[in-house]
Amino acid sequence: MICRVRSGSESPGSSNATFQEGCGLPLGNYCLNDYLTMKSYHLAGIMLEYETSGELKTKCIDLLNLSPSTDVNALVEEIQKAEPVITASRSDQVKLLLRRLQDKLRQHSNHQFYLFKVLRAHILPLTNVALNKSGSCFITGSYDRTCKLWDTASGEELHTLEGHRNVVYAIAFNNPYGDKIATGSFDKTCKLWSVDTGKCYHTFRGHTAEIVCLSFNPQSTLVATGSMDTTAKLWDIQNGEEALTLTLWDAANGKYVATLTGHDDEILDSCFDYTGKLIATASADGTARVFSAATRKCIARLEGHEGEISKISFNPQGNRLLTGSADKTARIWDAQTGQCLQVLEGHTDEIFSCAFNYKGNIIITGSKDNTCRIWR
Repeated sequence: MICRVRSGSESPGSSNATFQEGCGLPLGNYCLNDYLTMKSYHLAGIMLEYETSGELKTKCIDLLNLSPSTDVNALVEEIQKAEPVITASRSDQVKLLLRRLQDKLRQHSNHQFYLFKVLRAHILPLTNVALNKSGSCFITGSYDRTCKLWDTASGEELHTLEGHRNVVYAIAFNNPYGDKIATGSFDKTCKLWSVDTGKCYHTFRGHTAEIVCLSFNPQSTLVATGSMDTTAKLWDIQNGEEALTLTLWDAANGKYVATLTGHDDEILDSCFDYTGKLIATASADGTARVFSAATRKCIARLEGHEGEISKISFNPQGNRLLTGSADKTARIWDAQTGQCLQVLEGHTDEIFSCAFNYKGNIIITGSKDNTCRIWR
């Protein structure tokens, strides 16, 4: 059986995805592939692909614990105990694949970013920025009631998405596909747009207050919106209709889990890393913290900003954190130690939003100074 490995430039599940032949590791009637999870768009394991009664099936082996320092030999022994089909004769092939994955995890870990481009994006302050999966284009939201689509390399404006009647506050691509954009506004509506044409597909109406956050599901069939009306809604992107209204809940059982303490002022942003094992928080007290999701204990304090921190995010590898602050800087931190590795300076007013691209080698920052900056 010939193993196929999905090209890294294609989206998982895409009908027109290209494949590279012969890159995988055949294991008898099984074959071993690199794969990317659609949920996190990050290397998270290996996939066994096998045939049973003429039907092609797959089985995933979770590698969320894999790190650049993991003992590959010991890990392969654990995998062999759990998956007998991976025999001793195949262990060297599995080790090769795991070391390849480790190399990808090491990429950009010591990268020093430089200012690549400055764009005066809007006539009023920016609210948010977001990159598509490849980093080839990005979007900006603004108090000027528009969202704009930009080419990252050239800085050319590709589309201005107009139609909202108030601040465009929340924006997102439907990554990993990247062919649609969702915008949420203080006008209480969410709109769905085409990346190719800039056309508005649907306007989702139903919230009774400002929309302040939104996200696509991994399959790009639904958009979730959160509002100041205390509800979240799910919208079907095919027919433009509301699929469900939600109130605040615990995903597992609806019960209280834990309180993460330590900040001296309100928390303005929080996020998980891609394994779900770390939680980062950003606060108006000018600090950020990293907590263990298992123990709920603070494992790192990020101190150095001279103003409130409005945005925080992990890089795809999970070893770096990016923060944006009212002190006009963005900072890059070691997620384990809390050490500040780099300060990105140049904005002349507070930074509202910042983000890594999929590979973690491009950063975009958006500021109240009406500009966005691209860092490489």
